[in-house]
Amino acid sequence: MSLMKYQPWSMFDQLHKEINDIFDRQLVPEQENATGFLSTDWKPAVDIKETDKAFLIKADIPGVKPEDIDVSSDNGYLVIKGQRKQDSDETKEGVHRVERSYGSFYRSFALPDNVDVESISAKSNHGVLELTLPKTETASARRIKIGH
Repeated sequence: MSLMKYQPWSMFDQLHKEINDIFDRQLVPEQENATGFLSTDWKPAVDIKETDKAFLIKADIPGVKPEDIDVSSDNGYLVIKGQRKQDSDETKEGVHRVERSYGSFYRSFALPDNVDVESISAKSNHGVLELTLPKTETASARRIKIGH
C-alpha cells in the first residue's frame, strides 16, 4: 500500500484551471466549432512581462517553424496562431506513449492603449517565440468640462 499526500484543494485548483481555460477562449468566425468556441488542439504557455519601455511576451512553441506561426494585431488584440504537425513516425507501431500536443493553436491578448502597434517585433529562439510590444507616450488624462 502506498501513501498519498492529502491535498484538499487539488480539486478546486483543477476546477479553477478549467474555468480559466473556458474564459481564455476567443471567438474567431473562421475557426469556430458548433459550440461557438474556438476549436484548437493545444494552447502554448505564455509569460508576459512589463518594463518601462515595452511589454515582453514569451510563448513556448517548440517544434514549430517560425514560418508556421502567424502573429497579427487587429482591433486591439494581439493574436498568435499556427499549427504543429505530428511526426509520421510517431503513428507507427511500437509507439508506447504520445504526450506532446499536435494540431492548431491560438492565443489572443487584449492590447493596452499605450502599445505602439506599428513597432511590434517578433523573433523565434530555440522554440520560444519572443514578442516585444513597445510602449507609446501616454497622453495625460484631462478633465472635460460639461457645458450648460
